[in-house]
Amino acid sequence: MTAAGANWAGNLTYSARELVAPATVDELRRVVASAARVKALGSRHSFNRIADTDGVLVSAAALGGPELDSGRAVVRAPAGMRYGELAPWLQERGWALANLASLPHISLAGAVSTGTHGSGDRNPSLAEAVEGVEFVGADGEVHRIARGDADFGSAVVSLGALGVTTAIELRVEPTFEVAQTVYPDAPLDRVLERYDSVTGAAYSVSLFTTWRDPDRVDQIWVKERLDRPGPGLPEGLGVSAAGGPLHPLPGVSAEPCTTQGGVPGPWLARLPHFRLEFTPSNGDELQSEYLVPRTAGVAAIEALRGLAARIAPLLQVCELRTVAADTQWLAPSGGRDSTALHFTWKPLQREVEAFLPELESALAPFEARPHWGKLFDTSGVSRLPGFYPEWERFAELRERLDPRGIFVNGFLEAVGL
Repeated sequence: MTAAGANWAGNLTYSARELVAPATVDELRRVVASAARVKALGSRHSFNRIADTDGVLVSAAALGGPELDSGRAVVRAPAGMRYGELAPWLQERGWALANLASLPHISLAGAVSTGTHGSGDRNPSLAEAVEGVEFVGADGEVHRIARGDADFGSAVVSLGALGVTTAIELRVEPTFEVAQTVYPDAPLDRVLERYDSVTGAAYSVSLFTTWRDPDRVDQIWVKERLDRPGPGLPEGLGVSAAGGPLHPLPGVSAEPCTTQGGVPGPWLARLPHFRLEFTPSNGDELQSEYLVPRTAGVAAIEALRGLAARIAPLLQVCELRTVAADTQWLAPSGGRDSTALHFTWKPLQREVEAFLPELESALAPFEARPHWGKLFDTSGVSRLPGFYPEWERFAELRERLDPRGIFVNGFLEAVGL
């Protein structure tokens, strides 16, 4: 047992005095059965206390290795394994995941349990690739919920409320190649006029802006899947491909970024923005994200433009991208195609938290759902149940599976679960 320490960004220290890393599921069962409070800890990439507890923190990183069922096109992997570790294992065997998040440093269970996603008009969140979840529940027993089961809509984006996930089954497909091209300096008005054409230009598209110039998009990242070519960026944007590699953050070396310049490469080396062997993004940062209905995407971006003078002093970079609807009850993109508004803030927690109510008020008309693992204003969470049709159903299931409340923590209490 060791001290739990701090999260990835260093903006919070976990309350738990102990972190355990069981080597077997039976060992984990004993921990859960004997503890008053337990939470699972993944790669520590949450910026709030969703993974905190005053009891015992558990890492599932040591619980075995991946197993491939090529007949079902499914891989079963330990919950604590990182995407950047699973991806090359799959690639060596000729398989791939359909999509990845911006960085490969995150754990499987941590990512899917918070609704983490990549980008693309037709690409849902990472949770939608899950075919089954195994977890140790409050009774100390191993449970499995699979696609098709009545409660499957609760099992993946579960916020750690149902138990400690031990293994995840993910749908895979034959490996494929992607080419990534970055286009700097686009007029925002032209982008918004052609918003559907821009986001639909390729398999995955991301827009980056610092909001220092509220009329410009600093970079457009276009990831083209070679076996499913898209139409490309629409005419009239007035952009050209960058002459060399770029980092999304101004003035930062592009060395940590995945290969650009339209050079084809395997899916795992192009779909993320950052490479596993480097610190992703800036590292010294905070993050927030809100997902609004795709139909409200342009209006929500215009609302951000109206706040540009307030956002820019606190911001490192803002990423705008699209996510297809998924079927998880509490997924921020659940049940609706979405536009995701992501903020990488400077490490100014007091100032950022003071600004979030103003930002969320501006996005309130669009039913903006916060990313569960990032900073948002928990004082305004009374609106959250109205954004999720199955909220009460999830709450009832959580109570039934965890009557002792051993997986409850301050975060779940703050959001009303």
